[in-house]
Amino acid sequence: MTEIVQTDRVETDATDTPVLTVTPTAVAKIKELLVARNIPNHALRVFVSGGGCSGLQYGMAFEANPQEYDTLIEVDGVRLCVDPTSIMYVGGATIDFVDSLMGGGFRIDNPNAVSSCGCGSSFRTKGETSASSGGGCGCH
Repeated sequence: MTEIVQTDRVETDATDTPVLTVTPTAVAKIKELLVARNIPNHALRVFVSGGGCSGLQYGMAFEANPQEYDTLIEVDGVRLCVDPTSIMYVGGATIDFVDSLMGGGFRIDNPNAVSSCGCGSSFRTKGETSASSGGGCGCH
């Protein structure tokens, strides 16, 4: 069964542990994209897959029907879904949207990452080796 979290926090024992925190700027951008693509009832899937220059990479895609095993997070009317494997890597992360002349986009500040690629879309967690052969960011 799908777990629905009405805010950006899930209560565990005596403390609140953030599943995902989404900044107001990111929420506004997600809403804008949903309207522009005429898919107002879709959720934003946040996932992690193997690859990238640091070993793991973030991904995002709109999805009409989240899976029953997904964790659903609702923030200010925006729904996000995360599969059980990805939640192990992004639990506690903050999603923001940055708009700059040097390149904007969604940024994920992930407390689980011990190192990140220069482009910010690839990361490595403790105990994992880098898939990179060295020599900097190959994501561009």
